[in-house]
Amino acid sequence: MSLPEIVSREDWRAARAALLAQEKAATRARDALNAERRSLPMVEIDKEYVFEGGDGKATLLDLFEGRAQLIVHHFMFAPEWDAGCRSCSAFLDQIGHLAHLRARGTSFAAVSRAPYPRILPFKARMGWTLPWYSSYLSDFNTDFEATLEHEGELGERPGLSCFLRDRDRIFHTYSTYERGLDGLGSTTSLLDLTALGRQEQWERPEGRASALGAPAGSDRIRYHDEYDD
Repeated sequence: MSLPEIVSREDWRAARAALLAQEKAATRARDALNAERRSLPMVEIDKEYVFEGGDGKATLLDLFEGRAQLIVHHFMFAPEWDAGCRSCSAFLDQIGHLAHLRARGTSFAAVSRAPYPRILPFKARMGWTLPWYSSYLSDFNTDFEATLEHEGELGERPGLSCFLRDRDRIFHTYSTYERGLDGLGSTTSLLDLTALGRQEQWERPEGRASALGAPAGSDRIRYHDEYDD
């Protein structure tokens, strides 16, 4: 095994300081990239999609659960599979308490092509309580390119899609797939994909922090059992 070089504490601090300068530059570059992402145009969704979940049939608007934003995890689970994708399962395992997303007006749900009766026992096996819906009755997965056709056969790929709601109008703001999910899972990393972002005063474009009419960003953080949803 190739291990790091052994040095004195003084040499380590010098090397760490040099790396810290690069890390800070990467953070500034990431903030700039997130601002560009929030500046993307959006597309209105005028197609009716039908999902099935724990409460029966649902529309895309229902998945928002009354909130302003929705993040959908395109979970790889084809109709003929007996269990969900292992890597998608590992991704869902690292999703934190949804109360912190919901406090920023953002809902989260997994969506798969498998019929809901196949999803339900696997969800119970994994011990997940987050919303999970079947898109078996609609073209949702293919329309948002989580299911692709190759040589006449359908194939799955993992992804995330973000949506924004203005009353009953729904807009698609962003999608990413495969390696685009690397490093995601925390509340802030997921919010960084959305049009409203973390809703911090320092974020650009200006005006997004007050979009939900509540204290911005970090001023809204509570223990997860203290939020008034």
